[in-house]
Amino acid sequence: MGEESIVEVLRSNLSEEYVEDARRRLTESVSKIQEFLDERDKVREEAIRLSREIIRSSGWAITEIHKGNVDKALEYLGECEEKTRKLLNMLSSYPDLLYSGMVYNCVSEYVEARLFIDLITGNRLRGPEELGVPPVPYLQGLGDLVGEIKRVALELVRLEEYSIAWRLLQVAEHIYLLLRGLDYPDAIAPGIRRKADIARRVVDDLKAMLVDLDSRSRLSKLLEESIRLKTH
Repeated sequence: MGEESIVEVLRSNLSEEYVEDARRRLTESVSKIQEFLDERDKVREEAIRLSREIIRSSGWAITEIHKGNVDKALEYLGECEEKTRKLLNMLSSYPDLLYSGMVYNCVSEYVEARLFIDLITGNRLRGPEELGVPPVPYLQGLGDLVGEIKRVALELVRLEEYSIAWRLLQVAEHIYLLLRGLDYPDAIAPGIRRKADIARRVVDDLKAMLVDLDSRSRLSKLLEESIRLKTH
Protein backbone atom coordinates (compact mmCIF):
# COMPACT_ATOMS: atom_id res chain seq x y z
CA MET A 1 0.00 0.00 0.00
CA GLY A 2 1.53 3.30 -1.08
CA GLU A 3 1.81 6.51 0.92
CA GLU A 4 -1.02 8.19 -0.97
CA SER A 5 -3.41 5.29 -0.39
CA ILE A 6 -2.57 5.33 3.38
CA VAL A 7 -3.37 9.00 3.54
CA GLU A 8 -6.64 8.39 1.73
CA VAL A 9 -7.61 5.65 4.19
CA LEU A 10 -6.73 7.82 7.17
CA ARG A 11 -8.55 10.83 5.71
CA SER A 12 -11.66 8.69 5.31
CA ASN A 13 -11.57 7.01 8.74
CA LEU A 14 -9.55 9.04 11.23
CA SER A 15 -12.08 11.69 12.09
CA GLU A 16 -11.94 13.73 15.28
CA GLU A 17 -14.93 11.78 16.55
CA TYR A 18 -13.12 8.50 15.92
CA VAL A 19 -9.99 9.68 17.78
CA GLU A 20 -12.08 10.79 20.75
CA ASP A 21 -13.90 7.46 20.83
CA ALA A 22 -10.60 5.55 20.56
CA ARG A 23 -9.14 7.51 23.47
CA ARG A 24 -12.24 6.84 25.57
CA ARG A 25 -12.25 3.10 24.83
CA LEU A 26 -8.53 2.70 25.53
CA THR A 27 -8.91 4.61 28.81
CA GLU A 28 -11.75 2.31 29.85
CA SER A 29 -9.77 -0.81 28.93
CA VAL A 30 -6.63 0.23 30.80
CA SER A 31 -8.72 1.38 33.77
CA LYS A 32 -10.31 -2.09 34.03
CA ILE A 33 -6.90 -3.71 33.75
CA GLN A 34 -5.59 -1.44 36.49
CA GLU A 35 -8.47 -2.46 38.76
CA PHE A 36 -7.66 -6.12 38.11
CA LEU A 37 -3.95 -5.59 38.77
CA ASP A 38 -4.67 -3.63 41.97
CA GLU A 39 -6.86 -6.47 43.21
CA ARG A 40 -4.29 -9.05 42.13
CA ASP A 41 -1.57 -7.16 43.98
CA LYS A 42 -3.68 -7.14 47.16
CA VAL A 43 -4.34 -10.88 46.80
CA ARG A 44 -0.64 -11.52 46.23
CA GLU A 45 0.33 -9.60 49.37
CA GLU A 46 -2.23 -11.53 51.40
CA ALA A 47 -0.99 -14.78 49.86
CA ILE A 48 2.57 -13.95 50.92
CA ARG A 49 1.40 -13.29 54.47
CA LEU A 50 -0.60 -16.52 54.64
CA SER A 51 2.26 -18.50 53.12
CA ARG A 52 4.62 -17.36 55.85
CA GLU A 53 2.09 -18.23 58.55
CA ILE A 54 1.48 -21.68 57.03
CA ILE A 55 5.20 -22.45 56.97
CA ARG A 56 5.58 -21.21 60.55
CA SER A 57 2.61 -23.22 61.86
CA SER A 58 3.78 -26.34 60.01
CA GLY A 59 7.22 -26.06 61.56
CA TRP A 60 5.79 -25.64 65.04
CA ALA A 61 3.50 -28.64 64.55
CA ILE A 62 6.42 -30.84 63.52
CA THR A 63 8.55 -29.58 66.41
CA GLU A 64 5.83 -30.36 68.93
CA ILE A 65 5.25 -33.88 67.60
CA HIS A 66 8.99 -34.57 67.91
CA LYS A 67 8.69 -33.50 71.55
CA GLY A 68 5.77 -35.86 72.03
CA ASN A 69 3.27 -33.02 72.54
CA VAL A 70 0.51 -34.42 70.31
CA ASP A 71 -2.26 -32.06 71.46
CA LYS A 72 -0.11 -28.98 70.88
CA ALA A 73 1.01 -30.33 67.51
CA LEU A 74 -2.61 -30.86 66.45
CA GLU A 75 -3.44 -27.32 67.54
CA TYR A 76 -0.76 -25.86 65.29
CA LEU A 77 -1.76 -28.25 62.52
CA GLY A 78 -5.36 -27.05 62.74
CA GLU A 79 -4.21 -23.46 62.29
CA CYS A 80 -2.06 -24.51 59.35
CA GLU A 81 -4.90 -26.42 57.70
CA GLU A 82 -7.32 -23.51 58.07
CA LYS A 83 -4.87 -21.05 56.54
CA THR A 84 -3.99 -23.43 53.72
CA ARG A 85 -7.64 -23.78 52.74
CA LYS A 86 -8.09 -20.02 52.94
CA LEU A 87 -5.05 -19.48 50.71
CA LEU A 88 -6.13 -22.00 48.07
CA ASN A 89 -9.70 -20.67 47.98
CA MET A 90 -8.48 -17.10 47.72
CA LEU A 91 -6.22 -17.94 44.77
CA SER A 92 -8.75 -20.05 42.86
CA SER A 93 -9.39 -17.10 40.50
CA TYR A 94 -5.65 -16.42 40.07
CA PRO A 95 -4.12 -19.58 38.56
CA ASP A 96 -0.80 -17.86 37.91
CA LEU A 97 -0.45 -17.33 41.67
CA LEU A 98 -2.08 -20.63 42.67
CA TYR A 99 0.44 -22.68 40.70
CA SER A 100 3.46 -20.63 41.71
CA GLY A 101 6.52 -21.70 43.65
CA MET A 102 5.48 -19.57 46.61
CA VAL A 103 2.22 -21.47 47.04
CA TYR A 104 3.73 -24.87 46.29
CA ASN A 105 6.38 -24.28 48.94
CA CYS A 106 4.00 -23.48 51.79
CA VAL A 107 1.41 -26.10 50.80
CA SER A 108 4.12 -28.78 50.70
CA GLU A 109 5.07 -27.76 54.25
CA TYR A 110 1.46 -28.29 55.34
CA VAL A 111 1.34 -31.68 53.61
CA GLU A 112 4.59 -32.72 55.30
CA ALA A 113 3.26 -31.77 58.74
CA ARG A 114 -0.14 -33.38 58.13
CA LEU A 115 1.29 -36.71 56.93
CA PHE A 116 4.01 -36.75 59.57
CA ILE A 117 1.59 -36.27 62.45
CA ASP A 118 -0.83 -38.81 60.99
CA LEU A 119 2.01 -41.32 60.61
CA ILE A 120 3.26 -40.85 64.17
CA THR A 121 -0.24 -41.01 65.67
CA GLY A 122 -1.30 -43.99 63.56
CA ASN A 123 -3.95 -42.18 61.52
CA ARG A 124 -4.78 -42.88 57.91
CA LEU A 125 -2.49 -41.18 55.40
CA ARG A 126 -4.69 -39.22 53.03
CA GLY A 127 -4.13 -38.29 49.40
CA PRO A 128 -4.15 -34.84 47.77
CA GLU A 129 -7.88 -34.94 46.97
CA GLU A 130 -8.77 -35.64 50.59
CA LEU A 131 -6.46 -32.90 51.80
CA GLY A 132 -7.72 -30.51 49.14
CA VAL A 133 -4.26 -29.64 47.81
CA PRO A 134 -2.73 -29.70 44.30
CA PRO A 135 -0.83 -32.86 43.31
CA VAL A 136 2.66 -31.38 42.96
CA PRO A 137 3.00 -29.83 46.45
CA TYR A 138 1.57 -33.07 47.84
CA LEU A 139 4.45 -34.97 46.24
CA GLN A 140 6.92 -32.35 47.45
CA GLY A 141 5.63 -32.68 51.01
CA LEU A 142 5.79 -36.46 50.72
CA GLY A 143 9.45 -36.20 49.76
CA ASP A 144 10.20 -33.95 52.72
CA LEU A 145 8.47 -36.42 55.03
CA VAL A 146 11.39 -38.82 54.59
CA GLY A 147 13.69 -36.42 56.46
CA GLU A 148 11.33 -36.23 59.45
CA ILE A 149 11.04 -40.01 59.49
CA LYS A 150 14.82 -40.21 59.75
CA ARG A 151 14.83 -37.84 62.74
CA VAL A 152 12.36 -40.05 64.59
CA ALA A 153 14.25 -43.20 63.61
CA LEU A 154 17.47 -41.75 65.05
CA GLU A 155 15.72 -41.09 68.34
CA LEU A 156 14.39 -44.65 68.33
CA VAL A 157 17.92 -45.94 67.77
CA ARG A 158 19.09 -43.95 70.76
CA LEU A 159 16.39 -45.67 72.79
CA GLU A 160 17.35 -49.02 71.24
CA GLU A 161 13.88 -49.41 69.72
CA TYR A 162 15.20 -51.00 66.57
CA SER A 163 12.04 -52.80 65.49
CA ILE A 164 10.00 -49.57 65.34
CA ALA A 165 12.84 -47.82 63.55
CA TRP A 166 12.81 -50.58 60.93
CA ARG A 167 9.07 -50.09 60.39
CA LEU A 168 9.59 -46.38 59.82
CA LEU A 169 12.40 -47.18 57.41
CA GLN A 170 9.97 -49.31 55.40
CA VAL A 171 7.65 -46.32 55.04
CA ALA A 172 10.51 -44.00 54.07
CA GLU A 173 11.84 -46.47 51.51
CA HIS A 174 8.39 -46.90 49.98
CA ILE A 175 8.05 -43.12 49.61
CA TYR A 176 11.41 -42.99 47.84
CA LEU A 177 10.43 -45.78 45.44
CA LEU A 178 7.16 -44.03 44.63
CA LEU A 179 8.89 -40.72 43.90
CA ARG A 180 11.61 -42.43 41.87
CA GLY A 181 8.94 -43.88 39.61
CA LEU A 182 7.68 -40.39 38.68
CA ASP A 183 10.09 -39.70 35.84
CA TYR A 184 8.85 -36.29 34.73
CA PRO A 185 10.76 -33.11 33.88
CA ASP A 186 10.69 -30.16 36.27
CA ALA A 187 8.30 -28.36 33.93
CA ILE A 188 5.67 -31.00 34.79
CA ALA A 189 6.62 -31.99 38.35
CA PRO A 190 8.96 -29.30 39.71
CA GLY A 191 11.43 -30.44 42.33
CA ILE A 192 10.28 -34.06 42.50
CA ARG A 193 13.42 -35.58 40.96
CA ARG A 194 15.60 -33.66 43.40
CA LYS A 195 13.49 -34.73 46.37
CA ALA A 196 13.66 -38.34 45.18
CA ASP A 197 17.47 -38.11 45.05
CA ILE A 198 17.59 -36.66 48.57
CA ALA A 199 15.17 -39.32 49.83
CA ARG A 200 17.39 -42.04 48.37
CA ARG A 201 20.44 -40.77 50.25
CA VAL A 202 18.45 -40.47 53.49
CA VAL A 203 17.03 -43.98 53.15
CA ASP A 204 20.40 -45.53 52.24
CA ASP A 205 22.14 -43.85 55.19
CA LEU A 206 19.40 -44.83 57.61
CA LYS A 207 19.32 -48.42 56.38
CA ALA A 208 23.11 -48.79 56.65
CA MET A 209 23.05 -47.41 60.17
CA LEU A 210 20.20 -49.67 61.29
CA VAL A 211 21.83 -52.75 59.81
CA ASP A 212 25.09 -51.94 61.59
CA LEU A 213 23.52 -51.11 64.95
CA ASP A 214 21.10 -54.00 64.81
CA SER A 215 23.97 -56.39 64.10
CA ARG A 216 25.99 -54.97 66.99
CA SER A 217 23.00 -55.29 69.30
CA ARG A 218 22.46 -58.93 68.33
CA LEU A 219 26.17 -59.68 68.76
CA SER A 220 26.18 -58.01 72.16
CA LYS A 221 23.23 -60.09 73.30
CA LEU A 222 24.89 -63.29 72.07
CA LEU A 223 28.07 -62.45 73.97
CA GLU A 224 26.09 -61.69 77.11
CA GLU A 225 24.24 -64.98 76.78
CA SER A 226 27.49 -66.84 76.21
CA ILE A 227 29.05 -65.28 79.31
CA ARG A 228 25.94 -66.07 81.34
CA LEU A 229 26.04 -69.74 80.30
CA LYS A 230 29.73 -70.05 81.15
CA THR A 231 29.23 -68.65 84.63
CA HIS A 232 26.54 -71.18 85.50
